[in-house]
Amino acid sequence: MHKVSIVILNWNGEAHLRRFLPSVVASAAGVAQVVVADNGSTDGSVELLRREFPSVEVIELDRNYGFAEGYNRALQTVEAEYVILLNSDVETPKGWIEPLVATLDAHPEVAACAPKLRSSEHREAFEYAGAAGGYIDYLGYPFCRGRLLRSIERDEGQYEDARSLFWVSGAAFCCRLSCYRQLGGFDGDFFAHMEEIDLSWRMQLAGWQVRIVPESVVYHYGGGTLQTDSPRKIFLNHRNNLAMLLKCASTGQLIVALLLRPSLDQLAALTYLLQGHVANFWAVYRAWASFLGRLGSLCRKRRAVQRLGDASQHIYRGSLLWRYLWGCRTFSQLIRK
Repeated sequence: MHKVSIVILNWNGEAHLRRFLPSVVASAAGVAQVVVADNGSTDGSVELLRREFPSVEVIELDRNYGFAEGYNRALQTVEAEYVILLNSDVETPKGWIEPLVATLDAHPEVAACAPKLRSSEHREAFEYAGAAGGYIDYLGYPFCRGRLLRSIERDEGQYEDARSLFWVSGAAFCCRLSCYRQLGGFDGDFFAHMEEIDLSWRMQLAGWQVRIVPESVVYHYGGGTLQTDSPRKIFLNHRNNLAMLLKCASTGQLIVALLLRPSLDQLAALTYLLQGHVANFWAVYRAWASFLGRLGSLCRKRRAVQRLGDASQHIYRGSLLWRYLWGCRTFSQLIRK
């Protein structure tokens, strides 16, 4: 069994593998096994891996299971103490793995940790997907140290403290494989998006901590599979966020969220329509229709998840949207009393 395995899930990402995988292989030399799980690609990804990256282990899945279930299936065949789930569009400098491993070694209460994410295109700025670690507000809206909604900060050393928080990005998600398996991994019904926040929440409900390790830094391209404003991404984010709330939120939080979210999501849909993005407008309503169509199975999942325990200390008790509308643009401003 390996101490650390880096597992990259790939779907038709030949260009990303060619660009980013060399840095992963170089930084992992002597430190971690590198595995690429191919999600039924139809491009030349697998041929590229076998031809140019002979040291990389390849797991071939028979079709595209999405991000969540793809990782669940891939990790059935991986044997390691710790796994780092890494997006195929992440550049990794030398020395990024060791602080993550040291954190899990030194803190047995921590189930998952992650490096700081900077943008590979604007290298002094945080990257949208995770920045310096994430939180959610009481209505379920995610945000990060370094990113509130669309406002992204430059990394000027303002978030250098390692700390426990609510979630860490699935773009570079380091966790104990035993804990991942114990909790059932990602929710495969999510397909993609929000699955790491959902798992981070369940880890905390089960008594674990989730931690950011700013000493480790990687560079994320972002949007490699779906562009930020694609209708598919909007659909998945809205649907999965609602599903996550129904599964994991306390009764009080769930009641407040379900009272306010329909109006807020309708406002978001109307904003897309006024901007001329008709497909995005309908994506929000399709997300609600899909969510409501799954209420039965989600309620069954809620009963199982709620038996894990209660964890709410890292949930922001206010409204991110309200503070943002009143000019709050940085994490430091948001938490300022």
